[in-house]
Amino acid sequence: RFPQAFTYIPFALYTWNTLYISLYNVIATVISCTVVAYGFARLEWKGRDAVFALVIATMMLPYQVTLIPQYIIFSRLKWVGTFLPLTFPAWFATPFFIFLTRQFFMTLPAELTDAARIDGANDLGILVRIFVPLSRPALATMAVFTFMWNWNDFFWPLIYLTNQKQFTLSLGLYNFIGFVARTDWGLLMAASTMMTIPPVILFFLAQRSFIEGISLTGIKG
Repeated sequence: RFPQAFTYIPFALYTWNTLYISLYNVIATVISCTVVAYGFARLEWKGRDAVFALVIATMMLPYQVTLIPQYIIFSRLKWVGTFLPLTFPAWFATPFFIFLTRQFFMTLPAELTDAARIDGANDLGILVRIFVPLSRPALATMAVFTFMWNWNDFFWPLIYLTNQKQFTLSLGLYNFIGFVARTDWGLLMAASTMMTIPPVILFFLAQRSFIEGISLTGIKG
């Protein structure tokens, strides 16, 4: 049933759309959260702890509260019906990953930063040349989580995507039930199995770094 499931819907197009959104969010999330986490972990500035507490507090805010205001903003920007509402917010960092990366940065010796400053390195150089290479487990964990969340996401594409040519795999699989009078469950299961392959491959490729990141993050608060 796999060849039939692949051709029953534009599976390749939906896969490309989902892959584009997922990889874009991985890159944007890793860059933005790494920069913000470094600011909370290593830079001294007034009100840092209070701002960090505020950032963490936003994790308790359910998405239903911000759904309508966010939709209004994107609607006025004329972004509804495009990929922008699903990709652009990733550049503003995610509180959970800020916390995750910041905790990992706190485990790195402060002597590394001091030695780099003596050698004339600025904060950007310290982040790129020292913290990023040493934080690959945490960054890999962030990348895996972000990819899986975006790859499996159904709600946000349902809200913002209006053209079937922009649909993701999750929306495409839903069409098996939505537009067919009698659902072919064998066909649906075959398509669902193919959809799970990329996250499984990604997890096995990053398994070592992923597990290391989970085990090391949070040792030092």
